[in-house]
Amino acid sequence: MITLRKAEERGKASFGWLKSHHSFSFGSYYDPAHMGFSALRVINDDWVAPGAGFDTHGHRDMEIITLVLQGAIVHKDSAGNEKVLPAGEFQLMSAGSGVYHSEYNASQSEDLRFLQIWIMPDQQGGAPGYQQKHFAEKAGLTLIASADGRDGSLVLKQQAQLLRLSLSINEQLSYQIAGRNGYLQLISGELTVGDQIMQPGDGLVISAESVLLLHAAKPSEALLFDLP
Repeated sequence: MITLRKAEERGKASFGWLKSHHSFSFGSYYDPAHMGFSALRVINDDWVAPGAGFDTHGHRDMEIITLVLQGAIVHKDSAGNEKVLPAGEFQLMSAGSGVYHSEYNASQSEDLRFLQIWIMPDQQGGAPGYQQKHFAEKAGLTLIASADGRDGSLVLKQQAQLLRLSLSINEQLSYQIAGRNGYLQLISGELTVGDQIMQPGDGLVISAESVLLLHAAKPSEALLFDLP
């Protein structure tokens, strides 16, 4: 079964310095029909004003993945990590038994846009962890995060995979789902999956499917979650 979640159906938040779209219930946005899917709990598409950001706050028992789409993030956490995360790089923070961090727009003149993703771990507690990596942009699918860290991917505390999809115009791709569920988030372009046509910001909930057939009507970039 493949179900389309349109971009305009997402929850919205606006605080002046922050504008956000929530694929799943988050903060003041609550929809019991969209509380997450499988181990995937949050996909937030955030726009942050110049110089603004999230003050120090805490997390625990969550795998938090960040992909910067525009600009750069200044990251600091209670484990002693002080990093700059530029556009195109992936960050994975394992909150474990507890971690505090802050995230700010590194620019005083340009907006920051990033995706923040939460995946529920299959193990509780443990020391917090931090990983950050640039993955070479290449056609097709690139493994970004996995439970075993194979092929140089980030190590995820869940039996799941995160892949980045990049297709040129009229390119097609077939993907065999390793888990029982999947979720596809389109960042840019236009994708057809089965009889569903995806536009930027759309999400696709996938269950009881063994193979996905994808066709790009435009150059397209997406994130594909292969979930338990």
